[in-house]
Amino acid sequence: MSRVVYLDGEWVAKEEAKISVFDHGLLYGDGAFEGIRAYNGRVFRLREHIDRLYASAQTILLDIPLSKEEMMEATLETLRRNNLSDAYIRLVVTRGPGDLGLDPRKCLRPTVFIITESIELYPPEYYAKGLEIITVATRRNLPTALDPSIKSLNYLNNILAKIEVIQAGVLEGLMLNAQGYVAEATGDNIFLVHRGELITPPISAGILPGITRAAVMELAQEEGISVREELFTQHFVYNAEECFLTGTAAEVIPVVKVDGRTIGSGRPGPITRRLMRAFRELTQREGVPIRG
Repeated sequence: MSRVVYLDGEWVAKEEAKISVFDHGLLYGDGAFEGIRAYNGRVFRLREHIDRLYASAQTILLDIPLSKEEMMEATLETLRRNNLSDAYIRLVVTRGPGDLGLDPRKCLRPTVFIITESIELYPPEYYAKGLEIITVATRRNLPTALDPSIKSLNYLNNILAKIEVIQAGVLEGLMLNAQGYVAEATGDNIFLVHRGELITPPISAGILPGITRAAVMELAQEEGISVREELFTQHFVYNAEECFLTGTAAEVIPVVKVDGRTIGSGRPGPITRRLMRAFRELTQREGVPIRG
């Protein structure tokens, strides 16, 4: 069946969903977005994603023309109209059409669109056997230049890193910050296990505060696993007992080799497997119902 897309208050066939070539989201990457997942007829942590979208918009002085409640309802209705109960949702707000200059005041009304589709980021076998990843040369954006906590449409920093990953023939890569500490992957957050303790970089390392990251930290505490945020280098990664990545699309996926170094036993470790299972169970029971 043909999908429909929410576009500025209307639902249109995806083939007919068009924005202006003068839209500053297209011309300058001026806007914000969220990737959200629906499982088993429920949208996982919809409120948290909406809150993060509006926080990004607040920081870049982008006035979203819908209330948070209206945005949530538009998201749910888009899923209903596409008859989807398990889906990936892309919610985008741009500065809107203006002129060819940078001045955002020339953009009189933001553009809002919502896309719902199926997604599979990594082949299923990698969840069973784990990923091999590399460290890329591209450094994560400086928070003082472009704060990675803003989930903006300007993703060139991540794309440049992804190009390195592709050229290396792997599926994901680690990005370091300007100080040489591990920040995150090109599209995911990173966790390590050291001496049975779960460790992840702090927000101050220059990372996006992931919704899945937060959920996994909560689950770890419920499972009795100690969790702390700490800066660490590649050396710490190479000598970890376990490593995994988290993200909305990726969920929780193990990493078994980094820069040619085998991590732990070279197989997904017991804590990683526990948290993968706990997260999958969480997504099946928590969320905003698509149909009331």
